[in-house]
Amino acid sequence: MMEIERKFLVKEGWRDEVYASALIRQGYLCRDARSTVRVRTYGDKAFLTIKGKPLPGHFGRFEWEKEISAADADALFSLIPGAFIEKTRHLVHAADGVHTWEIDEFHGGNEGLVMAEIELKGEEEAFERPQWLGAEVTSDPRYYNSYLVANPYQLWRE
Repeated sequence: MMEIERKFLVKEGWRDEVYASALIRQGYLCRDARSTVRVRTYGDKAFLTIKGKPLPGHFGRFEWEKEISAADADALFSLIPGAFIEKTRHLVHAADGVHTWEIDEFHGGNEGLVMAEIELKGEEEAFERPQWLGAEVTSDPRYYNSYLVANPYQLWRE
């Protein structure tokens, strides 16, 4: 269960391409050097996710995810000390007709941050870059949600 994902900052011009949006709330039960354990609500669904850290020089990392009940998510949220990530995820069809861009518009302490992600089948898989795509931040740990929950974007934004 390998996830290969690339992340980019986003410039203006993407909103007219959105075909669906949903609110996401997530918190972390564990954030350490090897893995994260996340609880997330995404629209009316809830998930428990374990992610490994990417290997140096690679985009892929281990990911295990299981859908859980909303009641289970609420119970797990009660165990999380501190802040949560809140964002609206907007979906945009990629020009190739195969991929989907997930554009996350952050709220709260991360207000002003907008990132796009694309999931790929392989690290070398080509994809078309839309005009609104900005700088790649895949390998910059400041843009990991697990970092942003403890170090909000508004405190360090450039």
